[in-house]
Amino acid sequence: MNKGKSKSLFSRINAWLHLWLGIFSGIILVFVALTGTIIVYCDEIIDWSAGKSLYAAEVKPQRVPAETLVANVNKAYPQARISEISVYKDPERTVRFRVFAKGKGLAFVYADPYTGEVLKYDRNANFFYITAHLHASFLWHGPGSWIVDIATIIFLIELISGIILWWPVKWNKHTRDASFKIKWNARFKRVNYDLHNVLGFYSSILALILTITGLLIAFHPLAESTVKLLGGDPDHEKWEQELPKADFTKNAVAMNAVLEKEFNRYPDQKGGRIWLYNADSSGYFLINTATKLGLKSAENSRLSFIDKYTGEDINIPAKGLKGEYIENYIWQLHMGTWMGQAGKLFTFICGLICTSLPITGFLIWWHRGRKKKKPAKKIISRNLEAGVPA
Repeated sequence: MNKGKSKSLFSRINAWLHLWLGIFSGIILVFVALTGTIIVYCDEIIDWSAGKSLYAAEVKPQRVPAETLVANVNKAYPQARISEISVYKDPERTVRFRVFAKGKGLAFVYADPYTGEVLKYDRNANFFYITAHLHASFLWHGPGSWIVDIATIIFLIELISGIILWWPVKWNKHTRDASFKIKWNARFKRVNYDLHNVLGFYSSILALILTITGLLIAFHPLAESTVKLLGGDPDHEKWEQELPKADFTKNAVAMNAVLEKEFNRYPDQKGGRIWLYNADSSGYFLINTATKLGLKSAENSRLSFIDKYTGEDINIPAKGLKGEYIENYIWQLHMGTWMGQAGKLFTFICGLICTSLPITGFLIWWHRGRKKKKPAKKIISRNLEAGVPA
């Protein structure tokens, strides 16, 4: 039976789309997947980059007020704008500030919570800031974002069409081995095919999650619809307008006291950050406590809105708060922090596989295109060789 003719029209269209969409978007997909993979372990690398500044030289009974640390950082680096302060339950950890300076980019500043000394201005975090923007837009806001978004949609189609192509027509020992095992002792072409086919299948579920969450982050209407579908309210402006404004006739409560209250409320949390980007205009503290505070997400996050002048909780609509948690969880899924270090490891491996898929797929197509029919062997009659007529 002619195998080509036995394929349905749907199968032929699916195979055609998988091939040519992959060829068309391959280079872009390799770049997006690779930059995304690099970001997975950004938090661990940022902590490593802090070096000795990650921990205080000596733990003392009394901590310096967080407000004093803010003033010290502003004095040391007047050109840098503080967006958040992160304080850790571990008494040995230093206080970390996320800052942004025009022309210098993102940095983390570390300060000793017991002496108030500013220890380090670490610009290495800016590498991940740049990588994240390369991942999302090639550092070309507008057109670059659309190129990445379209390539991501194509990759979603590639994943679905690839699963369809992978699925055997008949299940038997031969097809099971071909679908689930890499034949390492075979020739390069076969190993390359297996790397594309088998690893593509094993990574498909997590790759779908990464792709879909990437699209949710990129397309705000899609994210808003998802938040609504899951019972949250994506409209922040509605309830944010009712939050208290700054009142300079009143004294603000101490940030250390507010954070201690949050740690007592959530004893399992290991760190808390207060957002300071609108500190001059707001009359509240937005506090995010978590088991791990990341660059772009927070594990087991708990959000609290605290009145800056009374220290009391501000009631936020339940749907609005749920919307915040859903958005954070989308980021957790995309960053791989949804299951701690195991989630990061799975995401990192999946990212490497996704980076390789356009390459192995291209090589499959390239080898098939270069495959030539073997020339017919010339059969020379011995009679002719001998000069004897037939």
